[in-house]
Amino acid sequence: MRYRKEVDNVRAHVNTLRVVALGLAVLCVGLWWGWQQAPEHLRVHLTPELRSGGVVAADEVVEPAVYTFALYIWQQLHRWEDDGATDYGENIWRLQGFLTPDFRRYLQQDMEDRADRGELRDRSRAIREIPGRTYDSDRVEVLADGTWRVWLDVEIREHIDGELVKELQARYPLRVVRFNVDPEINPWGLALDIEDEAAAERLEVTVDEEGS
Repeated sequence: MRYRKEVDNVRAHVNTLRVVALGLAVLCVGLWWGWQQAPEHLRVHLTPELRSGGVVAADEVVEPAVYTFALYIWQQLHRWEDDGATDYGENIWRLQGFLTPDFRRYLQQDMEDRADRGELRDRSRAIREIPGRTYDSDRVEVLADGTWRVWLDVEIREHIDGELVKELQARYPLRVVRFNVDPEINPWGLALDIEDEAAAERLEVTVDEEGS
């Protein structure tokens, strides 16, 4: 009788282990499926001002991030280190993942127009944010869900053979849109787009009145 009871206990224990093993197998399959369904990349746009704390949802684009993106890409587009005749086109090609197709075509036409006017060859160019005119909430306008207008106040300096030929300050309205492409190409998930309503405004000219 005692032997039979021991056998029953062993069988019950084995059955319990089978149930546990089956449960673990189901759990592993569920975890594997969830891992397969999870996004490979998750964008989180954080505001530069974190001292006061804040809650940001995944893939939510905050306005300071939109402004920072627009300024960075605009500076990179118009940074001609040696010769605008080659640097401008190379910049458009290098940054095409951050430009909508329409805006890329617009820039290519702008490059051709500048070349025809003699505003590229042997010319270096740099753009920087005007000191004291950095980001504030008025510089980013929400046009629609996933569409913004950014106002940049920048200083432009151009040189030919080391000689300053242009120095001006201008306000550029830039249109920024959500742009879901490969995050390896564009981790921001944003792009510059054609701005067809507002026009650039010249704030101050100190050298050379031609072109902008």
